[in-house]
Amino acid sequence: CILGTHHEKGAQTFWSVVNRLPLSGNAVLCWKFCHVFHKLLRDGHSNVLKDSVRYKNELSDMSRMWGHLSEGYGQLCSIYLKLLRTKMEFHTKNPRFPGNLQMSDRQLDEAGENDVNNFFQLTVEMFDYLECELNLFQTVFSSLDMSRSVSVTAAGQCRLAPLIQVILDCSHLYDYTVKLLFKLHSCLPADTLQGHRDRFLEQFRKLKDLFYRSSNLQYFKRLIQIPQLPENPPNFLRASALSEHISPVVVIPAEASSPDSEPITDLVEMDTASQSLFDNKFDDIFGSSFSCDPFNFNSQNGMSKDEKDRLIEQLYGEIAALKEELENFKAESARGAVQLRGRASELEAELAEQQHLKQQAQDESEFLRTELEELKKQREDTEKAQRSLTEIERRAQANEQRYSKLKEKYSELVQNHADLLRKNAEVTKQITVARQAQGDVEREKKELEDSFQRVSEQAQRKSQEQAEVLETLKRELAASRQELQVVQGTLESSTQAGAEQNTRIASLEQERDRLSRAAEQHGDEMAALQAELQQLQDTLSREQESSKTELEMLQTQLRDKESTERALQRRLAEEQLSLLQGTTREAERMVQDALTRMEDPAHISCTGSADCLLSRTLAASECAERLRDAHSKYLSDGAAVGSLLPCLALFAHLVSDTLLQGSATSHVAPVEPADRLLELCKQCGSAAVSYLSALQDPGTVASADCSLVTACLGQISAIGEELRPRGLDIRQEELGDLVDKEMAATATAIEMASARIEEMLSKSRAGDTGVKLEVNERILGSCTGLMQAIHVLVLASKDLQREIVESGRGAASPKEFYAKNSRWTEGLISASKAVGWGATVMVDAADLVVQGKGTFEELMVCSREIAASTAQLVAASKVKADKDSANLCKLQQASRGVNQATASVVASTKAGKSQVEEKDSMDFSSMTLTQIKRQEMDSQVRVLELENQLQKERHKLGELRKKHYELAGVAEGWEEDG
Repeated sequence: CILGTHHEKGAQTFWSVVNRLPLSGNAVLCWKFCHVFHKLLRDGHSNVLKDSVRYKNELSDMSRMWGHLSEGYGQLCSIYLKLLRTKMEFHTKNPRFPGNLQMSDRQLDEAGENDVNNFFQLTVEMFDYLECELNLFQTVFSSLDMSRSVSVTAAGQCRLAPLIQVILDCSHLYDYTVKLLFKLHSCLPADTLQGHRDRFLEQFRKLKDLFYRSSNLQYFKRLIQIPQLPENPPNFLRASALSEHISPVVVIPAEASSPDSEPITDLVEMDTASQSLFDNKFDDIFGSSFSCDPFNFNSQNGMSKDEKDRLIEQLYGEIAALKEELENFKAESARGAVQLRGRASELEAELAEQQHLKQQAQDESEFLRTELEELKKQREDTEKAQRSLTEIERRAQANEQRYSKLKEKYSELVQNHADLLRKNAEVTKQITVARQAQGDVEREKKELEDSFQRVSEQAQRKSQEQAEVLETLKRELAASRQELQVVQGTLESSTQAGAEQNTRIASLEQERDRLSRAAEQHGDEMAALQAELQQLQDTLSREQESSKTELEMLQTQLRDKESTERALQRRLAEEQLSLLQGTTREAERMVQDALTRMEDPAHISCTGSADCLLSRTLAASECAERLRDAHSKYLSDGAAVGSLLPCLALFAHLVSDTLLQGSATSHVAPVEPADRLLELCKQCGSAAVSYLSALQDPGTVASADCSLVTACLGQISAIGEELRPRGLDIRQEELGDLVDKEMAATATAIEMASARIEEMLSKSRAGDTGVKLEVNERILGSCTGLMQAIHVLVLASKDLQREIVESGRGAASPKEFYAKNSRWTEGLISASKAVGWGATVMVDAADLVVQGKGTFEELMVCSREIAASTAQLVAASKVKADKDSANLCKLQQASRGVNQATASVVASTKAGKSQVEEKDSMDFSSMTLTQIKRQEMDSQVRVLELENQLQKERHKLGELRKKHYELAGVAEGWEEDG
């Protein structure tokens, strides 16, 4: 095969034979084909690569097909085919490298064109190439049982034979990678090349281990001398270490025979033996061809020699024709059988793949459903635990409040008891004083009675003894009687005072008894309260202990739930990253397929129009913008991968469609624009592939940028505009008139709206009073200001459009300018319609609010909607304006006035709403604990219902906006080219 490629300077014959082989049905045959094709790429003619590139997609499909087989040669064939595809891509991107990778240092410098960027990219490609070689190396070793001498068996040698080519490639790739890394470290800072060094160290360890294991196998010892790598990797941070580097050299002994020469010799010998055996059997059956003529029939009949010769020649001709027909029939049958077997194998592989994917999807769906149910249960348990914890905390708080109240009541009782004790002491003291006074009165009474008796005895004795002094005695008796009367009066007054003291003492004793009973009653109540307080303290301590236990248990469960949720979040992030990488790979394959189809000769017959190209380019540009936004959201929030995946799929589809449409358009375009368009399509495809490749690597996903793709799409759109036909149809001729009509209709609608607002304001002043009149005047006044601002903006937009048409139409008429810029014109028409419709709707909403039939929210939404419509009109008006235009400044100033007027409408509406609505005050003073708890639960139910209703309304709003976008696109011709 190698000599044949050099003889015919290509590999057409090789591939014509390979296409008839059942490579999809025989894994061993596919493995041997990979080995032969690897040798052809290394040692065959240089045109082998060019003739083989067109079969790259077939090799990729075959690799995926064999990748579904996990046993035998399936995985080996899949990885080997990936390696061959990577080798073809490497040599296609770097044509200076020969197939056997043998280059001098000067040729290596020329391959990078002495540009550090080229050296950087070349190093990355060599890392990818070497990674594929090492994967095949490791897969072959892992498929062998190294505990036995597998290298001396036929099965082991069948798997080890291709590794000779892999060892040759790896030695050169390792050498070139070391030299390129030293060159990069001399030009770039060390931090920039940290990723290169890490990747080199990983591949160095793998390659050293594989070389060591291969050198110990008996099979390689007689065929190839495998070099050994140094003990430590090179130190790229030290430039002098390059002089210590020794290039690994693989030596193939001259006397060693190729491992593939022996089976060929056996095959030749077998064919020779079978041919001689066939000749012997032929001679035994029909006789020796040298002794007699098997077709000599002269002795059998009397026919002439000429007739016999003619008959023989005729029979020979028929036999040859029949043989040729039979051979053709056999070849067709064999070819059909091979094709059918290959197709059957492909269908079986596809069926197995689909069944495997289906089972995998079912298992994953069941697993996710189970996890979702578990999460729901865990969430419900957590909510129950939280509610229980809240109830326990509430009960503990209530007990604490009750304990505080009891403590206050106890303090009050203690104070009352102390006051009563003080009053009792004072009453006792007063009783003691009264008793002492009574004793003094009784002693004075006794003394008076004693003195009276003594006086009476003295008088009697004197009357008897001294009769002579009767007169004196009489006078003394009279004096004594007078004194006695005085003493008796004093005694009577003393008796009355003693009675009053006795009465007061009795009342004080009754008061003391009453106070004693009250003190005893308070003492009993205090003892009962102390007992109840002790009981509440015990209950509170028990509940605190139980609450503490439950709280610890709930905290433990919460920590378990949090750890589980973190694990699930990590798993979700890994699955999202895997999904993103898979989607990006498929998107890259789609764009790569479009680039390949552009090179396909069968695509030359496809043609396309410039309008279709412009529509595809516009859709791709918009998708690129959405992809940039989704990418930034994903970088800020890793969970937002759901918005990035659809954008990636749509981006790949639209870019592929744009590339194919651009290639088809270039087939019918003039030569120079066609060449530029085709080159831009290729640049766009390469930029898209680079961007998608950067998204696959977690290290470069943050730096991935699709601005180059957007720039290429803009240039393609510019060429498409150049290639558009300049003819005008009837509909385009009517665009200029339609723009003027719509702008006039918009101005009329605004004027009518202003008139209606003035009329409503007059009616409100005539019929309303108080707060309602104040609110209506404020709202209608702000609406009037908004209409005036919109009117000013429409006039400024007309002036700016007139200036744009005058400056851009040249010698053409305004209608021709509008027809030439039909999409811009349609944007103006749509924006004008939206402004007029928004003004009418806002006036209707204001009318309903004034009448009391509408809501303030409707008016706020209408004002925001009309502000958005005017913003659309401003954007459509200034898209073609000169940035230094005075009319553009007026338009922007009018736009700011509309925004301020809109804010005024919203503010006045909110103020009126807050002024009109009545705020009900809730009184909880007369409600019990059960009633408050019941109303709290009702409020929670109402909150959940409102949240659910809000979520549904938001979903409905999203669907309405999506449908509005689709209808607006159909109405304005967004999808007309499609």
